[in-house]
Amino acid sequence: MNLIQTIIISIVEGLTEFLPVSSTGHMILAQGIMGIKSDEFVKMFTVCIQFGAILSVIVIYWKRFLQSWSFYWKLLTAFIPAAVIGFLCSDYIDALLESPLVVAIMLVIGGVFMLFVDKIFNKPADDQTITYKKSFIIGFCQCIAMIPGVSRSMATIVGGMSQKLNRKTAAEFSFFLAVPTMAAASGYKLLKIFMDNKTLLTDNINTLILGNVVAFVVAILAIKFFIAFLTKYGFKAFGYYRIVAGAVIIILMLCGVSLSIS
Repeated sequence: MNLIQTIIISIVEGLTEFLPVSSTGHMILAQGIMGIKSDEFVKMFTVCIQFGAILSVIVIYWKRFLQSWSFYWKLLTAFIPAAVIGFLCSDYIDALLESPLVVAIMLVIGGVFMLFVDKIFNKPADDQTITYKKSFIIGFCQCIAMIPGVSRSMATIVGGMSQKLNRKTAAEFSFFLAVPTMAAASGYKLLKIFMDNKTLLTDNINTLILGNVVAFVVAILAIKFFIAFLTKYGFKAFGYYRIVAGAVIIILMLCGVSLSIS
C-alpha cells in the first residue's frame, strides 16, 4: 500500500468500526476499489489499526473505566461468549472472511433488519442498570457478528435494546465491550504474525503508527457523531446504507473485481 491507500484504509476503519455498518465489509469494498492485493502486510495492517480505534473509546470514556470493579466484571461476563466461540471456531470464521459474497449478503440482510429495529426493540425501561444477566445476553449477541458483514456494533446494540436498554446506553456498552473483544482478537492475530514473521512488523512500523493515529482520530469523531445521531434518529438510515453497500459489493463482484481481505 502507498501513503494515500494507507490513510484511506485507516479512515475507513475509524469511521466504520463503531457504526452498525460492518467495518469488514467496508475494508473489502475500499481495498477492492483501490486494487489493493491482500498480501501478508495488508492482513496485518487491517488488524493493527484496530488498536487505534480501541484507544479512542478509552480516551472518550476514561472516567467510566475508573468507576468500579463491577464495570470490569460485567465486561468480562459479556466478553466470555465471544472468547469461547471465537477460540473454538477461529478457522471457520477465517474461512468466511475469504468470501466477500457472505459479507455482501449479510450487509443487505442486516440492513433490511435494521429498518425495523426501532419499531421492534426501542422500548426502554425506566431502570437503565446493566446487570450481569444483561451483560451475558449482549455478549452472546456479539457472537453473531463473527459472521463477516453482520457488524459487531449492530449485534451488541440490538442485544442491549432487547434487554430494554435505550439506544444511547446500549451503544455505549457496545463501545466498552469492543475494548476487550477487539484487543483479544487483534492481539492473538498479531502474536501469530510476530511468531511467523516478526520482521513484517518491524519493517513497517512507521506505516502502522500512521494507520493507528488516523484510525484513532477518525474513530473519536465517528463515536461522537454516532451517539448523537442514533439517539435522535435511530437505525433506519444505517439500514438503507447497508443495503446499498452490500449491493455495491455484489455488483463489483459481478463485474469481475477481485475483493478479499484474507
